[in-house]
Amino acid sequence: MPVVVPFFDYPAHFTLDETAFVDIFRRVMGRGAFIQQQELRDFEADLARFLSVRHAVGVASGTDALILGLRAAGIGPGDEVIFPSHTFVATHGAIVAVGARPRPVDMGEDGLMDPASTEAAITPRTRAILPVQLNGRVCAMDRIADIARRHGLLVVEDACQALGAGFGGRRAGTFGIFGAFSFYPAKSLGCFGDGGALVTDDGEVAQRVRLMRDHGRDETSLVVLSGTNARLDNLQAAVLDHKLKTFDEVVARRREIARRYDRGLREIEWLLLPPPPDADPRWFDTFQNYELRAPKRRDALCQHLAERGIGTLVAWGGRAVHQFPALGLDVRLPRTERFFQECLMLPMNQYLSDAHVEAVIDGVRGFYGLG
Repeated sequence: MPVVVPFFDYPAHFTLDETAFVDIFRRVMGRGAFIQQQELRDFEADLARFLSVRHAVGVASGTDALILGLRAAGIGPGDEVIFPSHTFVATHGAIVAVGARPRPVDMGEDGLMDPASTEAAITPRTRAILPVQLNGRVCAMDRIADIARRHGLLVVEDACQALGAGFGGRRAGTFGIFGAFSFYPAKSLGCFGDGGALVTDDGEVAQRVRLMRDHGRDETSLVVLSGTNARLDNLQAAVLDHKLKTFDEVVARRREIARRYDRGLREIEWLLLPPPPDADPRWFDTFQNYELRAPKRRDALCQHLAERGIGTLVAWGGRAVHQFPALGLDVRLPRTERFFQECLMLPMNQYLSDAHVEAVIDGVRGFYGLG
């Protein structure tokens, strides 16, 4: 019988550690510890320690982390924020939500924000550069930081897909004034719903986000600024703190799967694979996703794998942010547009067995006539 490989096994997200999760539920719910209790404080402290930052603030989603972080950094109406169009639409939405103007730029051949396109997009109104660390890989942050420094701009970081990833000895989310993370269930560190966090070394930014996530109220319930409801609930925080304890093992497994994919697929001349682990010592990739490029017959490859019970994904419906007409972004970004005609994600998560991985490799090789 063929091995069925879902793109992401959502039931396994719970069942493979069910006893621990049920114990957490009973412990937290039995105390009535629902909102901003000790479990949230523990998770924030452990996440800050993991990333070697001074502050971590749990919020309701990665999008909330971006919005509140931009507001806390003083970005608003009249400002422009440069971001890569190769990202989820939430990056754009966060910029719009604070009243700033989003300026999309092209990607480099690595699939990430292109420094040259970034510098070319700077205008007198540019206030910040917002790099997006996609698929568990970090942009060339030395070049982006240099551009920001020379032009007097803030760096505000969307690291929603890159917890644990690194470049040049620093981890994603720690290069700018703040970093935003998502804990959506399919993320490498995922909860059982929406969740996110903002991390920063700036005490003022952290305090403003703590206030804004809870309607602008301080510890005495005095409203000291305008806020919203963007709290990470306590049960999700407890789940995340439990999972963070074994997160290094999760990353190691993802990197091993990436090595297996690379060994099994590298000889296929019609595919462009992501760099394997340790291809360049400057980067530490965590492989949130395994996204390759199939310049010819991408859709036929997807269909071939689907017929064999193997799930794949073309990110965001096959469109970059600037390609959604409703957003009104009138720009041409040729490398990004070409990428979305070719890109394809294979299953990549810690719940895959070796048999699953080999089934995916065999399916891809079979499509190209390789035994």
